[in-house]
Amino acid sequence: MYATIGDQIFLGRSSSANARDQSGEIIEVRGSDGQPPYVVRFTDGHETLVNPGPDATVVPGESAE
Repeated sequence: MYATIGDQIFLGRSSSANARDQSGEIIEVRGSDGQPPYVVRFTDGHETLVNPGPDATVVPGESAE
């Protein structure tokens, strides 16, 4: 998995029946060469360190022009 600051990350459902899909913006890349872990700001405003699983998808953010 590769990401840069500003990319969006979508995390799939967990095994919990009450869990929902989550999405957020990658605000920091802590791994080398764009690899995880990532610091993510979720849509509800909370920020956390994420080491994404196989159900995660990264979508490139729009580049500033």
